Amino acid sequence: MGQAQDAKIKPDYNRILLKLSGESLMGDQAYGIEHSAVLRIAKEVASSLETGIQICLVIGGGNIFRGLSASEQGMERATADYMGMLATVMNALAMQNALESIGVETRVQSAIPMMSVCEPYIRRRAIRHMERGRTVIFAAGTGNPFFTTDTGAALRAAEMGCDALLKGTQVDGVYSSDPKTNPDAKRYDRLSYGDVLAQNLRVMDASAVAMMRDNDIPIVVYSNQVSGSLQNVLNGTGTCTVIDGGDSVTN
Repeated sequence: MGQAQDAKIKPDYNRILLKLSGESLMGDQAYGIEHSAVLRIAKEVASSLETGIQICLVIGGGNIFRGLSASEQGMERATADYMGMLATVMNALAMQNALESIGVETRVQSAIPMMSVCEPYIRRRAIRHMERGRTVIFAAGTGNPFFTTDTGAALRAAEMGCDALLKGTQVDGVYSSDPKTNPDAKRYDRLSYGDVLAQNLRVMDASAVAMMRDNDIPIVVYSNQVSGSLQNVLNGTGTCTVIDGGDSVTN
């Protein structure tokens, strides 16, 4: 079987980390959290859990507060990043509420301790939650400024021993340039970690891609804009780009 078809083979995932942007929770709004958008994603996660897979999540905070943007406007960077971490906690609690409203037992663990609203991040406890069928949402990034939620997602995926990191985006994979502005942009079925870094394709932060490479964890980029897309990727029929240690293949 050729390499271009390899990305369509049904993957053998037992545990995955799902990375979502904060903007995916906005729906049609320009800011904040739209309950219907959160519930749609929650239902996708619930359907995927029915296959027996273990899922943990990391959600960005850009729909509420973006630390880097605030820092560019003059706010001290560390303070701006801490504020961004708090935004991710709000999104995590919103997703927890949506998941539990449809019967999915969920735990939120924050890298910044805030015992009144969620658990502190404890690696072994998070693993035990997933082994017992619970979905775990990791909030507050790494707990440190100057790191993005992409890096936080990569770190948690490695710590949890995930088989893959799935990143839901607005497009159905990785392109050579922005397909919204360049109709001739090429979509990749498969990319190597090295090519992503060398070509600066901006799939994730370079530090996140390097961490996935060092831990041999594939990154799967797909569109989360259509219902059923997560399940399709997990059963091997969805359109996506797989980033791993193999050779790059364009569509």
